[in-house]
Formats: sequence, structure tokens, C-alpha cells
Amino acid sequence: MELPKLLCLLIFFTIESLLILLKAELNTFHVVVFTCYLFFYIFKSRTLPVYLVDYSCLKPPNSCRVPHAAFIEHAQMMDFLDKESINFMSKVLSHSGQSEETYLPPAIHYIPPKSGHQEAIEEVHMSLFTVFEDLLAKTNLSPQDIDVLIVNCSGFCPAPSLSSIIVNKFSMREDIKSYTISGMGCSASALAIDMAQNILKTHKNSNAIILSTEILSTGWYPGKERSMLVLNCLFRMGAAGILISNKKEAKKTAKYKLLKTLRSQRAFNDKAYFSAYREEDSNGFTGVTLKRDLLQAAGETLRTNITALGSQILPFTEKIWFGVSLLRKMFVDKSTEIYVPNFKSVIQHFCLPTSGKPVIKEMGKGLNLGESDMEPALMTLHRFGNQSSSSLWYELAYIEAKEKVKKGDKIWLLGMGTGTKCTSLIWECNRPIYGEAQKGPWAETIARYPLTM
Repeated sequence: MELPKLLCLLIFFTIESLLILLKAELNTFHVVVFTCYLFFYIFKSRTLPVYLVDYSCLKPPNSCRVPHAAFIEHAQMMDFLDKESINFMSKVLSHSGQSEETYLPPAIHYIPPKSGHQEAIEEVHMSLFTVFEDLLAKTNLSPQDIDVLIVNCSGFCPAPSLSSIIVNKFSMREDIKSYTISGMGCSASALAIDMAQNILKTHKNSNAIILSTEILSTGWYPGKERSMLVLNCLFRMGAAGILISNKKEAKKTAKYKLLKTLRSQRAFNDKAYFSAYREEDSNGFTGVTLKRDLLQAAGETLRTNITALGSQILPFTEKIWFGVSLLRKMFVDKSTEIYVPNFKSVIQHFCLPTSGKPVIKEMGKGLNLGESDMEPALMTLHRFGNQSSSSLWYELAYIEAKEKVKKGDKIWLLGMGTGTKCTSLIWECNRPIYGEAQKGPWAETIARYPLTM
């Protein structure tokens, strides 16, 4: 977006210079016009920086823990599941990379699980009310101080909306800009940040809160189609609240500054569109079908996103090496491996999708990352499971709890969702961050990590 402005300014300056040289005298009119344009370019086209002031992650109560043995024991008590289905779920759990301390909402602990509207509403109260209150307490704000509210949840869409539930509960202002995002999968939280940034471009001196969760009470699949049973085993309870602001005073206290957002999607492609698809099985039970095309579709979407991102943030030398290797493969030796740009030359920390241990490893391999770079995603998956869109913030909390973030460090949050879609967020640490190990979701367990996986 800045390049056209620079080109326009250059053309205008060149024309004015020629006019001055040809007339051999200074034309007041042209000088005034040029000055006005320069003033507009410098002051009017400049967008206010967006800061991440702070965020909060849900730490569910211990009563919601679901050890593997308890999960399988409960599954065995459900008469609609046969022995083959139980064995399949047990295999998925054992290879999932999850620990014995992940959480499911109270409704799923019933035998059989309750998946009614009221149970889902109670989970909303338990998750979103908690992180919202904690975030306000951490930032010393009241609900009246919030100008924009965005709530994302993929599978549960009540009426009134989730954002309306929050506005009603906390008696927020009548002029608040409130939005609810649904159906966007695990990329929704990163996508909501991008959306909030765009809203703040036209609302100066404003605070925006993003509440991110996945309500599992209505997401339980009560059938025995294997492609639909996978999500019962993988998804776990979690929620996050994020406060971003474009107020000038936010610069003094905010943790991070938002440098760049980038979105890409492949919903135009049928294989990608149907790779993770909510539908009914042959018995009329609703669930999400995961197809074998999912990994390929996700890989293509990720490749599109990181190619565009790399062209914007990578140093010139990395772009040259990539271009040379691409041309070599196309015209010289097709067996030659394409050079993988070194994103670590500009990014110090990575928060990857917690879609499963094999997926994290494969994604890390594709980006040429080391074990320490994949550590936040792998440890978050182990401790909390796949919490859909909110997982990214548990990963960031892990990095902070380990006191790895230094002022000036760049952090890449990468969200992947059904469709398929991909959203990248690049943050820069705004100040030193210490003391997070004693609070937040990792407070009781951070000393045990990292584990060898």
C-alpha cells in the first residue's frame, strides 16, 4: 500500500521540478500544491500503530480434567460406540501428543455427554466471562472503556449473539461496535486481530477486545464415523481475551506492537473447501468430517501465505537465494530442492497451530525451524490439547513464562482454519516482559517444561 503512494509522490515531485527548470522561476502555485500534498502524505495517510496491551488465557478448574483412561472408560459406557470405534479413539489419543491434564467442559463429562443449548450457554459463561473479567482486572479498565468487541466461536451461534451476551452481562456502552465471528475454525482468533486492526483505522483513540474460544458442549459427535470421531479426541477446552489499542498512552505499557497481518484462503478450491466439512453422517448425527486432503490443502494455503509474507519481511539476500533456487529447479535441474528462506533471520519466536504433533513437526520442517522454535506449540498441545483458535495465546504465554521474549523481538502467530484459510500476525515486543511464570495458565506447571517429545 505504501509503494503506490511513494511512486505518486515521486512522479509529482519530478513534474514540479521540470516545471521549475523550464520556467526558470519558482511558481508559487506549484509550490503550494506540492507542500499541501506533502503535508497530506505525511500526516493524513499515516495510520496509528496498534498495540497489544495485554491478554488473558482461561485456566479451567481441575474438575474438568480428562485423563486418557477416563476418556476411554466413559466412551466404553456409551452403547452407540462399538469396540472398533473405542480402539480407534484410543489410538488417536495415544498419538495426539496430549497429556493427562487437558480439559473438557462439564457437559462432556456426563454419560452420555449433554449437548443442549443450555449446556453450551453455561460453557460460554464459564469461559468467556472468566477471561473477560481477568483481562479487565489486569489492564485496570472497566467495560465502559471498551470501544470495540469481537467474539469468535466457530460452532456455536446463539441468538442473541455471543457478543450481545457479553455486552448484556457487563452493561457495556450503547455505542460499542460489537461483532461475532463464526465458522472460521482455528484461524478465527488471528483473523479477529486483523479485523480489529482494520476497524481501529477508522476509530482513533480506541480500545478493542477480542474474545476467542470454541464451545465444545454442542460440538460432541455422538456417532461412530471414524472421520468424525477424531475431533472428539483432539479438541479441548480453552479461551483467551486480548486487548489491543491505538491510544497513544498504550505505547508506554503495551506488551507488543502489531507490525503486519496477512490473510490467505483457498475456499475457491473444492478439495480445500471440503477437506474439513461439517455435515450429517448416515444416521443423521452432525459432526465435522476430516478428509485425507486436509494436510495437502493446509500445506498449499500455508505456502501461499508464507510466500506473500516472505516477500514483505525477509531480507533481500534471502529473497535472492529463493529466486535463484526456484529458477534452477524450473530450467536446470528439476530434482534440485527449492531453498527454504530463513525466517529466523527476522523472526525470533514462532506460535504455530496446535493441530497435532505430526502436523507441528511437518510445519516446522517446512519452515526449517529447530526444536526450540516448535517448543511452544508442542508444549501447549501437550499441556492443554488443541484449543482451536485460542491456542496461539497459550503458546505466547508459554514463551513469556519462560522469559524468552526480549524487547525488540519479533513473534509470528500463525492461525490455520477450515476453508482452508491462513492468517499471519507479526508482533514486535514493546518492553521487557518478566514475572509471567507466576501467573497465567502456566503458573503451576511451567517448571516441568519443556518435555522431550
